Amino acid sequence: MKKIIIVLFIFIVIAVCLNEKENILIPDSAIRFRIIANSNTEFDQNLKLTIKKDVEKVLYNLIADAKNIEEARKIITNNLETVKNILKNYNVNYDINFGNNYFPVKEYKGITYSEGNYESLVITLGEGLGNNWWCVLFPPLCLLDEQSNLNDIEYEMYAAKLINKFK
Repeated sequence: MKKIIIVLFIFIVIAVCLNEKENILIPDSAIRFRIIANSNTEFDQNLKLTIKKDVEKVLYNLIADAKNIEEARKIITNNLETVKNILKNYNVNYDINFGNNYFPVKEYKGITYSEGNYESLVITLGEGLGNNWWCVLFPPLCLLDEQSNLNDIEYEMYAAKLINKFK
């Protein structure tokens, strides 16, 4: 009898955990950020990551106090020239699109990022034939990656808190 109760308890805990992960979905009222590298050469991939750091830092400082998606949208739109000026420092051909863009499905640390067209800022470097990097700019989930001391469960809990704050 004890074994049956223990097994049932384990199944219940697993079911609750799986349901919790399914509930952590990026809301439709989010803005994603993506950078597509020119190619998959080591140089182009490193350049993508360097540009990501510079652009991300500026964007987060600008939208840090945005209280809702409308404010974040306005801040991004009003600062596209600032992003272009950062890119000019790298002497690379680029294209910037702030609007609806396609994203493939991705799962990261228990959070499902569904496939589809999403409001986003997409920077394509050169030919845009390389691997990409992306995250959620608003609510500011990209910043969670920078906090390397968060384990998967802490990441999920903090992400859920951020998402719920901006729903």
